[in-house]
Amino acid sequence: MRQSRTASGASSLLLAAASAFAGPAAGEAAPSTTATAYVALGDSYAAGVGAGGYLSSGTDCLRSGRAYPALWATAHAPSSFDFTACNHARTGDVLADQLGPLTSRTGLVTLTVGGSDAGFVRVMATCALPGHDACLSAIAAADSFMDEALPGNLDRLYSAITSKAPAARVVVLGYPHLYQLHGTCSRGLQDTERSALNEAVDHLDRVIARRAAAHGFTFADVRAAFAGHEICSSSPWLHSVDWLDLTDSYHPTASGQSLGYLSLLTGAT
Repeated sequence: MRQSRTASGASSLLLAAASAFAGPAAGEAAPSTTATAYVALGDSYAAGVGAGGYLSSGTDCLRSGRAYPALWATAHAPSSFDFTACNHARTGDVLADQLGPLTSRTGLVTLTVGGSDAGFVRVMATCALPGHDACLSAIAAADSFMDEALPGNLDRLYSAITSKAPAARVVVLGYPHLYQLHGTCSRGLQDTERSALNEAVDHLDRVIARRAAAHGFTFADVRAAFAGHEICSSSPWLHSVDWLDLTDSYHPTASGQSLGYLSLLTGAT
């Protein structure tokens, strides 16, 4: 199988790592064979940050064998699989660094990106510290960016994907709510701040969904899949803030990747 230079580990190693976490459960059908070239683009949510099982790629992209692209590739055996998603990637980074594997023969492209553009890392860092007004101000700044700049950023990226891979089906996966309100958390943010963060995710997903539809792409909304599994739920699929491991904070767990994202992608393909 062909592997991109930005994900330089052998494809067989990648699929072997993914298969250790995605084997079919009893009663499930055997993995299907999909004769299509698959390219997985995007940010930390697409790379699988927080899921563990990181692959040796010679970069700090933190691509995981438990991420939804790797799990889908293991289950469906595409004719080739290029995994270029990378931690911290913005739309401009995807445009500049991740589109190399796309060709006229590419049959499937998946993508999660936009959260880093909107400054969610900065927002979450601000909101994790004391200060109600500072948190809400950071969210308001992110909302303004989503309205003013993000649509154009997405349009440029989506147009480039279509130009380089005109025959591909493109599935754009969004972001889940971060918090369950009135949940199990006894410390940390107040529910007014948690609610504002969830509303910011709604705003982000609306912008992404509209631009995806305008380009003829499929938008997979993961919010319903994660419902009941947010931070402060009894069975979270997202990491809460961890001051000893900030990289994983606010990212999906392995269960969030397999039971949340992968299930949506499987339904969309």
